[in-house]
Amino acid sequence: MRELRVCALYPELMNIYADRGNMLLLERRCRWREIGFELSSAGLDEPLDPDAADLYYIGGGQDRDQRLCAFDLAESKREALHAAVARGAVVLAVCGGYQLLGQSYQLGEESLPGAGLVDLWTVRADDINGKASGRLIGNVAIEVALDADGPPRVLAGFENHGGRTYLGSSTQPLGRVLRGFGNNGEDRLEGVKQGNVIGTYLHGPLLPKNVWFADWLIETALGLDGPLASLDDEFEQRAHAEALRAAGVAT
Repeated sequence: MRELRVCALYPELMNIYADRGNMLLLERRCRWREIGFELSSAGLDEPLDPDAADLYYIGGGQDRDQRLCAFDLAESKREALHAAVARGAVVLAVCGGYQLLGQSYQLGEESLPGAGLVDLWTVRADDINGKASGRLIGNVAIEVALDADGPPRVLAGFENHGGRTYLGSSTQPLGRVLRGFGNNGEDRLEGVKQGNVIGTYLHGPLLPKNVWFADWLIETALGLDGPLASLDDEFEQRAHAEALRAAGVAT
């Protein structure tokens, strides 16, 4: 039987806005299709096995907890995470976890290190020209094209972040903002997608509101050639439609 192996990084610290629900959703959709599901974790001061999972997940957290995770990730897990990505594993990072994918996160006088998986950097709102710019909060919808030959789809969720993330010139966003703020409230871009590395500010949690995206993650992580068996997603489609309406996007 096929099995999806998922490793959650810092699940006790990086789990704001019910981000742990993303893991529950993946498990259920695998079980319903008779696909095995194994969930492991790697916390502070614990080693990360680059061969132990098909999908590595990092949720969001408070600044204090994110600081602890940033230094642990850079000092003890960075090399393993790079090795996992090099062999084709998927990385999904949400909000605080997303900010840790890049080069750095500037917090006042302190610069938190990033994993360096993608070319991006984040600064706090009140570090921009020395002025407090406020948090970016609200329902959000973005248009994404995960496959080059596939039609665009819409992801919906909730964002609440004081950081402003900027992508390098050659770095691709996850999507284009339809409603909401996105990475920085300026360029109308949201998230990042570089190969199988995906970062986003969408909380809520993300996957229960966008099960088509959850299925894409499962297919990609397992390296499947074809689509997964279909499920009765009437309830899930209603949840997606409601998330779109909350963001002000017509269904």
